[in-house]
Amino acid sequence: MMPLQLEDVVVGQYKGHNKGGKSYPGYIDDPTVPKDSVTPTFAAAALFINNARWDGVPFLMKAGKALHTKRAEIRVQFRHVPGNLYKRNFGTDLDKATNELVLRLQPDEAIYLKINNKVPGLGMRLDRSDLNLFYKTRYTREIPDAYERLLLDAIEGERRLFIRSDELDAAWALFTPLLKEIEENKIMPELYPYGSRGPVGAHYLAAKHNVRWGDLSGED
Repeated sequence: MMPLQLEDVVVGQYKGHNKGGKSYPGYIDDPTVPKDSVTPTFAAAALFINNARWDGVPFLMKAGKALHTKRAEIRVQFRHVPGNLYKRNFGTDLDKATNELVLRLQPDEAIYLKINNKVPGLGMRLDRSDLNLFYKTRYTREIPDAYERLLLDAIEGERRLFIRSDELDAAWALFTPLLKEIEENKIMPELYPYGSRGPVGAHYLAAKHNVRWGDLSGED
């Protein structure tokens, strides 16, 4: 994996705001947090793997507190093919321009494929369809919580879902130089409202790499 570049990273911190007559506190409104704290509560980054198979493919990651929704998922957005016959029908609807495979870990575990298909008939109208497997719909019995599974594996000595020490070392070797650079350059986190989708800079980061964050597709 190539070293992380500062220009491919966005950090943020949530701020308080009022919405619908209700007040939402900011990070520094916590009495245990210093008023001049620059501790990030959000981070987004674009990573690249330095080999032939993944050359030029961005891996975008983001995580944060006080966002509009709580979810953990992996999204694989397929590239647009050159000479697409339906290019004129896309317009500005990016959802119809990108086929996508989604692996949702929580909540509501699911695997689904978002594909664009031509509506049957003589016209050239496109529609989006989902080929989905929603676990709670397909399997009616209770699905164990992730921590239940983790604790059971710990009791039984099952190590497959745990991070190995060499993997942990590799992760810190990747992120530590970036964290030091942020601290030394005193990078101020971009403020974002409590309950929002995160800093505006994260959307510019995605657009820079011709990617769209999945939480913009109205699947909340």
